[in-house]
Amino acid sequence: MTAIEFNQQLINQRVPLRNFAYSLTMNNDEAQDLVQDTYVKAITYRDKFADATNLKAWLYTIMKNTFINSYRRNIKTRQIIQQTDDLSLVKPAAGANSPSAESQINEKEINKAIDALEDDYKIPFTRYFDGYKYKEIADELNLPIGTVKSRIFLARKKLMKDLKDFVNMN
Repeated sequence: MTAIEFNQQLINQRVPLRNFAYSLTMNNDEAQDLVQDTYVKAITYRDKFADATNLKAWLYTIMKNTFINSYRRNIKTRQIIQQTDDLSLVKPAAGANSPSAESQINEKEINKAIDALEDDYKIPFTRYFDGYKYKEIADELNLPIGTVKSRIFLARKKLMKDLKDFVNMN
């Protein structure tokens, strides 16, 4: 299949992908973002698509995995930043469309703490945070899997220490 044919078939799947994305996110903007992420990954990994297979199923799998990885990443963020029983601190109130000034400042502080990590710790941590599995990170960095797990653990520990004001929010 040529790139033009692939792209045309990709465009033809826009409506079903949009509907599937909405069924996963239940939010129009997030669904649109998910469709775009799926398109980017499909185009990036086009060489992985086997011509004789079902494009729609392949795209749905990419979308589902992207959604799951994003969900896991969001859960991990909440676990790292806030350990509280008060869910109103974790989940924004319904109708809250833009982040508050306080949350923007918090995000900057958290990103600053992550950026301050040494690369040996920051790279495995951010990869894991982005949804990569330990094995994938170990292969990418050419490290033993135990070393990757240890570095991620130590990065979390350092972030918990550096961001203790966020951890103790109640």
